[in-house]
Order: sequence, then structure tokens, then C-alpha cells
Amino acid sequence: MEQWKKNLIVLWFGQFLVMSGMTMIMPFLTLYLQTDLGLSDPHEIAIWAGFIFSSNFITAFLFQPLWGKLSDKYGRKLMLLRSGFGMAIVMCLMGFAAAPIHLLLLRLLNGVISGFNPASVALVSATTPKNKLGFAMGTLQSGGIAGTILGPLIGGILADAIGYRFIFYITGASIFVATMLVMFIVKERFDRKQASAKPQISVLAGLKQIVVVPQIAALFMITLLIQFANMSPMSLIPLYIQELNPELTNLAFFAGLVSSATGLSNMLASPVLGKIGDVIGAEKILLICLFGSALSFVPQALASDVWHLLLARFCLGLFLGGLVPTVNTLLGKYSPRGMETRTYSFNSSTISLGNVIAPISGGFVSGWIGINGLFIISAVLMLLNGVWVWFSLLHQGSKAEG
Repeated sequence: MEQWKKNLIVLWFGQFLVMSGMTMIMPFLTLYLQTDLGLSDPHEIAIWAGFIFSSNFITAFLFQPLWGKLSDKYGRKLMLLRSGFGMAIVMCLMGFAAAPIHLLLLRLLNGVISGFNPASVALVSATTPKNKLGFAMGTLQSGGIAGTILGPLIGGILADAIGYRFIFYITGASIFVATMLVMFIVKERFDRKQASAKPQISVLAGLKQIVVVPQIAALFMITLLIQFANMSPMSLIPLYIQELNPELTNLAFFAGLVSSATGLSNMLASPVLGKIGDVIGAEKILLICLFGSALSFVPQALASDVWHLLLARFCLGLFLGGLVPTVNTLLGKYSPRGMETRTYSFNSSTISLGNVIAPISGGFVSGWIGINGLFIISAVLMLLNGVWVWFSLLHQGSKAEG
């Protein structure tokens, strides 16, 4: 088997285990705070849960560019091992938390040492033949999406079977095994002496050097808008289902089903859209998926029951599957030579920023325009994104070729 295929398979499993581990605690976080960490007031539990969940993204947003800089100097594989082993230890320590503040600090630390995903993307980008890059990026994305879908389900099942604390131990052990596979199977050609001989610049100077490329600046903003449009209504879907079908008694089940429908279609579509992008061009796939996503948000705002919403969310996932991996493909195409991993890390910080501000903004805005109004705003943002892609990538690219 060719080495780039071995890398892709191992990192697919790595993405799956890391993302499932990150999302496995979602179904029982509030229960863990209540039963194991001594909280009883519902309002206090909600506040702690919000801070604990978002803390990981806040520190990831701040530290990803630093790891990207070090990755371009010392190699992507080294950053994968650093992040993987570090997260495995921190996850196990979460099972020993004795108070909410312990869990909060460990989540903050987890965000600091994270970076497995951008390092995976950068390594696959550097080791995959260019005519297979779209397929590889789509496949890698499907691993993360599969983990995001199955993580909460696995966490919910294990919580009932073995208790909350043991889930952290199992998650840490799984990430450790995935990192060991990376250590012994994944390979990259990286000349550390040559990379170290290059002039070293600060994180801020690196950002200035990267965003001076107009296509990369556009892709960063597109990433932020995609994340904002997708995440702002996400946490409110259970309330929206309750509005659509107030007679439902198993609300949590249907909320999970609707969320899983999007993730499932995303996972299925990502490799296919990536392969098509290798033929017709990543810019065109990005444009098609942005306009398709915009159209898919409209029936969500007009849904009359949970089944209409589920169908619309499944259709949305088909187009979402072509967004993040296509952006990663284009970042690899336009990033300055020798700064690929740093570019991916800045983009990962942009995703983390969207994960922090989108749910908060969505909660405030929905109070004025309703939850269905958020879907309309998301549709408009995706539409504007498509226009931006047309002028900043497709139109400028055709002018450059001319």
C-alpha cells in the first residue's frame, strides 16, 4: 500500500477517536456535575456546563497558531504525537476530577495542547498526490464527522453501563492507542535542518505574511461565516423541535436523531464531493456547496413538524460535506511554501472562534427573531459566502489565468 494511503487510514481513525472523545461527554456533562462533582442548583449546573464546554475552544483558539508555527519548524508528525499523548493524559485526569473547577481547568489545558486535527490535515496535504488531495481531505473529514456523530451516542450508552468517570479513562486510552499507531505507521518527509535554517518569525508576523495572500484571507473569513451559520442554531434545535411538536415526550431522542441526520449525510458526502473536486476544481465544489447549503436552510425555517426538519437537515449535511474539506484543500493550494501547517492552525483557530461566538450569538438573536429566523440568517450568510467565493476565488482565478 502506498504510504499516503497508510497515513490517511491511520489519521482517519485518529480523527474519529479524538472527535468522539471530545463529544462523548456531551450527553452526561450536566449529570456528571450533579452526581459526581456535588452541584445541585440547576442554574449553577447550567452555568458551569456552559463554561466547561466552551473553555476547550477558547484556549484552542489562542494556542493553535503557536503549534502551527512549531509544526512548520519541527514537523507535523511530532505535533501529532505531542497533541495525541497530551490529550490522552488530560482525558484520563478528567475522570479524577473532584470539583467543577478541576474539570474546567483540565478542559482549558486540553484546548492548550490540542492540535491533532490541523496537524493531521497538514500532514495529509503534504504527503498526498495533488490529484488525490480532494478525495483525501474529504475522507479525513468523514472520520471527524463520524466521531462527532457516534461520540454522544457511545457516551450515553457507556454512561448507563459503566458510570461517568470510566468514560474518561476509556477515551484517554483510545486516543493513546491512536497516537501509538501514528508513531509507528505514519511517515512524512520533513527536513528539520532545512526548516530550522529558515528565518523564524513570530506568530503575529506569520499571520500577516499569510493573510497578505487574498485567497487565504477570504478562506479564513469564509470558514468563520460557515461555522457561524452552522453552529448558531445548533444548540436551539431541541427547543425548535418542541415548538414544532409540543406533544413529543421523547424530545432528547428526536433532537439527537435530527443532529445525527446532518452528520450522517455529511460523512457520506465528504469523500464523494472531494473526489468530484479533484476533477472539476475545489473552488467550484465550494461554490456549489455554499449555494446548496443556503437553499437547505430555508425549509428548516419553514418546517411544520420534526420529520420535515429532519429531511431538511439531512439535505444540509450533503452540502456541508463539501465545505470544510474543500476549504482545507484550497488552503493547501494557496498557503506560502513552508507555512502550510501554520495556515491550517490559523484556520483551526477560526473554527474554534466560531464555536465560541455562534451559540452565544444565536441565543441572543433568537430572542428577537425566533429560532426559525436564525435559519434564514444562516441561509443569507451562506449565500453571501457563495458570492464571496465567486469574486475572490473563481473570478480572480480566471482573471489570473487570462
